[in-house]
Order: sequence, then C-alpha cells, then structure tokens
Amino acid sequence: MRKVLMVASTLFVLPLTLNWAATGAAQTTVQIPQAAQNPEPDARFKADILVIVAHPDDETEVTGYLARAIFDEHKRVAAIFGTPGNSGGDAVSNAQAAALGDIRITEAREALASFGVLHVWCLGGPDTPGQNVLHSLETWNHGNALWQTVRLVRLTRPEVILTWLPDFVAGENHDDHQAAGVIATEAFDVAGDPTVFPEQVAAPENRLGVSNLAEGLQPWQVKRIYYFSDADSTDFLIGKGPEYNTTDISPSKHAPYYKLAAEEMAYHLTQDDTGQLAKHALAKGDFTYFKQPVRLALGKSALANTSVTGDILEGITPGAIPYAPPRGYRPEGRQGVSVELGGPWAFYRDFWRAHNLDRVAELLKTPEMSVGNGEQVHVPILIRNDSDEPAEVIVTSTLPPGWRELHGTAHYPVRPHEAYTAQTVYLTATTAKPEWQTLHWKAESGGKEVGGIALRVRTASSGLPQ
Repeated sequence: MRKVLMVASTLFVLPLTLNWAATGAAQTTVQIPQAAQNPEPDARFKADILVIVAHPDDETEVTGYLARAIFDEHKRVAAIFGTPGNSGGDAVSNAQAAALGDIRITEAREALASFGVLHVWCLGGPDTPGQNVLHSLETWNHGNALWQTVRLVRLTRPEVILTWLPDFVAGENHDDHQAAGVIATEAFDVAGDPTVFPEQVAAPENRLGVSNLAEGLQPWQVKRIYYFSDADSTDFLIGKGPEYNTTDISPSKHAPYYKLAAEEMAYHLTQDDTGQLAKHALAKGDFTYFKQPVRLALGKSALANTSVTGDILEGITPGAIPYAPPRGYRPEGRQGVSVELGGPWAFYRDFWRAHNLDRVAELLKTPEMSVGNGEQVHVPILIRNDSDEPAEVIVTSTLPPGWRELHGTAHYPVRPHEAYTAQTVYLTATTAKPEWQTLHWKAESGGKEVGGIALRVRTASSGLPQ
C-alpha cells in the first residue's frame, strides 16, 4: 500500500509500514527518496578581504598591505568600485566621459589581476568631484548602490571590509570616497539582516530552471570593517588600528612591498597622480612616495575581544556568525534653541551614532576641511528650535584675516520644533603656503547666546570644489 503527501510543492513518498498481524495480513514497507542536498554558497567567490572604494585606482591606497595579504598570507581579495572614474583626467589620450570610464575600469581590472584579484565589480555611479558626501550619495542613487553592495557582500562573504573613512577631513577629501565608506558601512550593518533586500536571500523555486527572480543568497555578517584615508596627514589614525610597513621584503616575491604596490599602480596610466607617478618611480628607482605605511582605523567589529591594532584577520575563524545589528538612529533630546554645523557634518554625527562608529566620532577634535586660495566656501549652519515658541536667531561669524563674508550674518526665523539651515558663504584669503585657519560662529536668541561653532580650514591647498 502506498501513501503520497504533497509538501511545499515537493513530492515525498513516506515509508509506510502497515501491521495487519491482528488479521494475519502481511506487512508492507514503502521507501521515501532522499531529498537533494541544499547547494553550498559558491566557493569560487569567497573572499577574506573585500575592498570597497570609489574610483579605479583608489585600491592603490592599500596595495602596500594587499601585496602582503595576497602573496605571502594567501588571502583572497575582491573589490568593488563605486564609479568608473568617468570625470577624471586622461594622461594618455583624449578619451573622456563614458569612454574614459571604460578605460579606467579596465585599468583597474588589469591592475588587480596582476595581484591575482579577478573578482572586481563596478556599481556604475557617476564620478562626482566635490567634498560633500551628500552630493555623491544623490548622484550614485544611494538606495541602488547599497542594494548592489549588499548583494556582493552576500555573494563574496568577506571576513573583513576595507574602505574609505566616512568623515570630512582636510585633504583631497573626495565626496565619492566618503560615499564609498558610507555605503560599505551600511552594507556591513544590513547584509546579515534577511529583512533587508529580502529578494536576495529568498530561495528560487527551481534553481535549474529559467526566469527565477529570487536570488538564493544567504545573509552574511562581516566580522570587521576598517577605514583608510588620504588626508593631508594621517597622524590622527596612529594607534586607531593596525599599521603595515611597506618597506618589509615579501618572502615570496623577494621585493619590498612598496615596489609591488608601485607595479600595481602603474597600470593606472590615465591618472597623473597614480599611474604616471608609479611609472616614473619605477623608471627612476625613486619609491619615496610608496614607502609610507598603510594605516587603518578599526571602525567596528562583530567579534568580542578584537585588538584595535592587531592584524585585520587576527582571531577570525572562517564561517558564519550571528547577525550583529547596529544601534540605529535615535534622535537626541534637545531643548530650546541650538546651533551646529549642518550638511555633511550633521549627517555624520547622526550616521556615526546610528552605526556604532564611536571610534570614528573621536578621531578629530574639531571639524575640518581644505580649500584653495581665493575660493568660495559654503558652510551650512543648522539652527534648531526645540521649543514651543517661534524664535529669531542671530548668527554672526568671526573670520581669519583676509577672509570676506559673502552671506552669513543675518536674523533667521525658526518655527517651533523645526530646523533652519543657514547657508553661509565666504571668500578665502590667499596664503603663500598651506595654512590652518579657524572660522567661528556665534548664535543669539532673545538676547542670549545659544551656541557657538568652530571649523578648521586648511588653505592654499588643491582642495576639491564644494
């Protein structure tokens, strides 16, 4: 006798033993076939380290370390580029715009292939030169970029992510760099949550069929995330994470890591400040630029007892770990009228708290940026009124010598329980050499001072436009 059950659209035949001893009838046994094993994640794409950066050639910021990890520690590395770098210059030909983007992403793939890294993706966001991270998140289509990044984290299942520092620091300070760090951090925090982009972790009805929409990946909690920076000075990273000496000799390649890094960088020939620089260094044997150490800052770890300055993979055992949810956004309790830097600075204050990046919040004592000589500087001042009555707030500024205010000092009306962004604008002075200067703002309401703000600015630099 057979008995058939339909369970979740799959046919199972139960082994059924019928005992007719009481009637003297014979026993009958029906066998159930064994279900197929659930496929493992695709091991070909497993990575130990996932590098998430903005432009082709950004990976060169850490290739002095990657050479060590790949050639001598035999770690698997994959990379994601946010943009193809379609707004950069071209030191080789007249190719620009989309054509340049095609060339630059090809250069990056060839450069990484020289290190044995073959798994390289580009999110396709437009190159957005500037300093305000919110601009890049807008042009990249923030949600889509995160959706793609989470998919690639779930596909590659990295133990560690290396990415740009999500902070506004004086230096080149490209907003695309910052956007890469923001999206990498968000991916770290949600890739292990099956309710975020659930279509990615839903099992397909028939994986051998066609036109499946569910993607069949698994949630994945990355174990640690580390940040790097191209700030004018990275001294603020000392002691905040591991530091790798590029003058050490690779046992497998019998060459210093700085030379291996220069060889990788030399593939980026369209870029004057990377590929061409490396080409000339190799030709002249002058590797001064490449001998600087690779400094990383520990962003956070999903593992207990992580050493801040230990190796990035120290104590990590391959395999899945439980999801480690972030703190999430929680509004601050405020009363009365208050002022703070707005725009990207206000975003980062909330972002760091929401994503448990207390270490990042403590890296700089005073907010900073860099600007060129005689350039306009836009600084949004966020005025909050957390009272039940309307307020009129007077904002005044104190400028360094030679600076000129174009728009700033004014009376700002702020409705109850609302915020007003005052868009202040200044023209910088011309300085003979790089120089740190400080802007100050004071806010008054009802005849009383309600807050003050300071911003350090490095002038006479080749800072990107705002």
